[in-house]
Amino acid sequence: MKILAAMSGGVDSSVAAAMLVEEGHEVTGVHLRLADVHGEAADGRVHGCCGVTDADDARRVAQVLDIPFYVWNMKEAFGEHVVRDFVDAYASGRTPNPCVRCNEKIKFGALLDRAVATGFDALATGHYAVARDGRLFRAADPDKDQSYVLARITGEQIARARFPVGLQRKSETRARAAELSLRVANKPESYDICFVPGGDAGEFVQEQLGGARPGEIVDPSGRVLGEHDGIHRFTVGQRRGLGLALAERAYVLDVDAPANRIVIGPGELLARRGLEASEVSWIAGAPGDVDAVQVRAHGEPIPARLEDATEDRATVRFERPERGIAPGQLVAFYAGAEVLGGATIERAL
Repeated sequence: MKILAAMSGGVDSSVAAAMLVEEGHEVTGVHLRLADVHGEAADGRVHGCCGVTDADDARRVAQVLDIPFYVWNMKEAFGEHVVRDFVDAYASGRTPNPCVRCNEKIKFGALLDRAVATGFDALATGHYAVARDGRLFRAADPDKDQSYVLARITGEQIARARFPVGLQRKSETRARAAELSLRVANKPESYDICFVPGGDAGEFVQEQLGGARPGEIVDPSGRVLGEHDGIHRFTVGQRRGLGLALAERAYVLDVDAPANRIVIGPGELLARRGLEASEVSWIAGAPGDVDAVQVRAHGEPIPARLEDATEDRATVRFERPERGIAPGQLVAFYAGAEVLGGATIERAL
């Protein structure tokens, strides 16, 4: 099989490509140029997987594997579908998930389309998930499972997807890299937001918006407690970084964009019995028998049922109250270990 392997320069995608070569496939490596990132994290690493070092690491791995390697420039599509969406969401009081957007629009959108158009049978990535017969499942390693961020890709796209490391643990992936003498065997994990220098999402959005947009921080009764620099620095459920000296622990309860106001209060007020979502995407093209949902990339499955579903909207009810349901985030639908689809959270119920 002729397979295009997306190689970020990290250990997971490097080993994924190596496993496919070992299986006898005709593999070509590609590194995506998505953003120009020059900032470094506190430990000296270039943030994310968009730096020159990452492209060089991917190229060196391809040389060891003796496979063709290319760098494809997808900055324009990434800027339009991921970065702009990220900034617009925060500016409107929502919490985006750029990894979900990137998988939907770039990796399994623009990249897969280009791969098929140029004669490849499948696209491989280093995601920890399992693709089988056009269906998507959780990874073997629950601590590394990334099925959540893939929940908005379609059954047709999954049928062309290969996730070689999804059936093994991360420790096995690193061990394979060491056995192959790959330079990335002990490379640290990359950060989630690859295009944000230094990892300060609030500062990045503020620069994109042209400066601070101060407003009030209030309690549930409307009493003013302080001032914020911009609603883009807050998300529902947030506890740290409120900038207030309070006698009791408080959390962000609501990000009121029209009023440019942050509402904070005790954690028990975060508890919700369900959610309403839009932009529903079902992998099989129709709703399935949902028994759980997940509302954060590293969150636990929440026992739930699908109460109502239309072509574009869905209502979910939890078995027990849950905290931190943030509008703008993805809700992924599960039936056991299988991912049935995903949608964008509109509001908590």
